[in-house]
Amino acid sequence: MIKYIYLFLMLVLFLSFAAPSSAGIYKYVDENGVIHFTNCPREAKFRLYLRESDDEIDRKESAPAVPAQRQAQPAVLSSLDSTIYDSLIGRLSKEYDVDFHLIKAMIRAESGFNPYAISRKGARGLMQLMPETAQRMNVSNIFDPRDNIEGGIRYLKYLLSLFNNDWKLSLAAYNAGENVVSQLGSIPPYRETIDYVKKVLAFYQSYKP
Repeated sequence: MIKYIYLFLMLVLFLSFAAPSSAGIYKYVDENGVIHFTNCPREAKFRLYLRESDDEIDRKESAPAVPAQRQAQPAVLSSLDSTIYDSLIGRLSKEYDVDFHLIKAMIRAESGFNPYAISRKGARGLMQLMPETAQRMNVSNIFDPRDNIEGGIRYLKYLLSLFNNDWKLSLAAYNAGENVVSQLGSIPPYRETIDYVKKVLAFYQSYKP
C-alpha cells in the first residue's frame, strides 16, 4: 500500500512540473537579472508568482499578448533578435527623428524584445524605463509596447540634445543617469555602463544595411 501511495505522489509531482498551466502568472529571473513572466510555463525554473481569478484572466485577454514563440522559450528571450516591433519603431523613430537602428539596438540590449521584462533595479518594459523616468516622459502604461518605446525614444531624444548628439554619452546617461554623465563629461567608469554602450553600438552595426 505504501508503495502505491509513493508512486501516486511521484506522479502528482511530475505532472506539476510537466503540465502547462493557465491558472496563474509564473516568473523566472535569468542570469542578467531580467524577470520573465508567462502564463504557460514550459520549464521547472518558473515559479508561481500570482494566481489569477476569472476577472484577472478576462483582463489579461484584453492586454497586449507576448508572442507564442517567445512564451515557449522564455529562458533565451533576452538573446533573441526580432522584427516584431519594426513597424512601431519605424513610425516613432521618424516622428522623433531618432535613428531606427539605434532604437532597435537599445531594445535588444535592454530587454531582448520582452515587453514585460523587469530588471532587479525596477526598470520595466521594452526600453527598460524606470517608473520615475516613465512618469517624466508621460508614459501611461509602462508595459504597453507603444507607450514604452515612445517614452524611451522621447527620453533618448532629450539626452541627445543634452549631450550635443553624442551617442556614447547619451547611451551612458540612459544606463547610468544623466547627472553622473553631466558631472564627469564622459562615460562613467562602471563596468555595466561601459559594457552597455559597447553592446548597443555593436547591435547597431549589425542592423545597419
